[in-house]
Amino acid sequence: MTTVELFAGAGGLALGLARAGFRHVALVDWDPDAYETLKMNAVRGHSLARDWNPTRADVRNLPYEEIATEPIDLLAGGPPCQPFSQGGLHRGPLDPRDMFPAFIEAVRRLQPRAFLIENVRGLTRPTFATYLEYIILGLTYPWLGPLPNEGWLDHLSRLEDVHTGRFVGDGHSYNVVFQVLNAADYGVAQRRERLFIVGFRQDLGVHWSFPRPSHHAALLAYEQWVTGEYWQRHGISPDEGVVTKKPTNLRRVVRLAERLLEEDPDALPWRTTRDALWGSDPLPNPRSRHDIPNHEYRPGARAYPGHTGSSLDEPAKTIKAGVHGVPGGENMLRFRDGSVRYLTVREAARIQAFPDDYVFPEGWTRAMKLVGNAVPVTLGEIIGRSIAKALRQADVAREEGDPAPYPAT
Repeated sequence: MTTVELFAGAGGLALGLARAGFRHVALVDWDPDAYETLKMNAVRGHSLARDWNPTRADVRNLPYEEIATEPIDLLAGGPPCQPFSQGGLHRGPLDPRDMFPAFIEAVRRLQPRAFLIENVRGLTRPTFATYLEYIILGLTYPWLGPLPNEGWLDHLSRLEDVHTGRFVGDGHSYNVVFQVLNAADYGVAQRRERLFIVGFRQDLGVHWSFPRPSHHAALLAYEQWVTGEYWQRHGISPDEGVVTKKPTNLRRVVRLAERLLEEDPDALPWRTTRDALWGSDPLPNPRSRHDIPNHEYRPGARAYPGHTGSSLDEPAKTIKAGVHGVPGGENMLRFRDGSVRYLTVREAARIQAFPDDYVFPEGWTRAMKLVGNAVPVTLGEIIGRSIAKALRQADVAREEGDPAPYPAT
């Protein structure tokens, strides 16, 4: 299946979608470091990136007619999050970096069968509730774009009129759902909550919901504090671990774990930082090895209140992208004796589920920004596979002559 990805960044989502079976017709980003990362891995012949031909461009000026010379199954991307991030200025639609209108315009022009958007959880805050409604309705009716010199609130009023009147219009409309997902619930060794928005063209008749979580906090607590299976797997005793707090009610942990396993025998525990870095394929100490790409030791880490690093025996804290939080200590490991050290870029990339043979530009701050902004590869793959499955089912239904439950526009 074909995909166009805007705001591709370092390629986390692109790698996940490639694993899910999508072929990238175009990968676009304006940032020179992001473009260099995508191009470098394509030139190196990475197994998932060798066919990439990234473009460095402003998505508002893209010649979509030249890019989409074939039907596009999926339009994907993560518009810049700074207008909505907790660490930003919270200017939302007033921020010139707000690229949601550009993404909606891409939906209108490409008319993909589906789209996938990732952004920060901050967009779901009450402050942005009206603007989130505007985004969702804009994606639902991309053919109803803003008029010249029309403000977004006036445009929202027209979208609401259409939506409440169920007017079909003269272009493709989409069925849109959104949800905040925690990457730890899907096998990523990191507590990372992000907003995902998915839409399917109405004429396809797709019925879809977000994949159910496969990994659970209660099962990790069960293995650590009840069965001891977690410690046995790593060949250490609980006394060598760095778990910060024992559950206050172990009986409740047992009940939750038993219920989860009864409902889904394949349910798994949350993966921890130790699982990601020192599991079946352990990364060596960066002080002793310099032959692994992006695995250089960085001195100077320090902890202070609110910035204490990630415990080895829990999912890592969210990998940060920019200056905010990086020098302060969130991109650190915390050891049992209270000492801390910075994560190497390779370690942060592992926590973000990047393969070890996928490389980043030199420079810790530069590379960490790319890694921290990325979609965890595993999560992108899981959502991508679910979308691809729904599109294949729609193809089968069409071939068998099943009528779509929604009118073609």
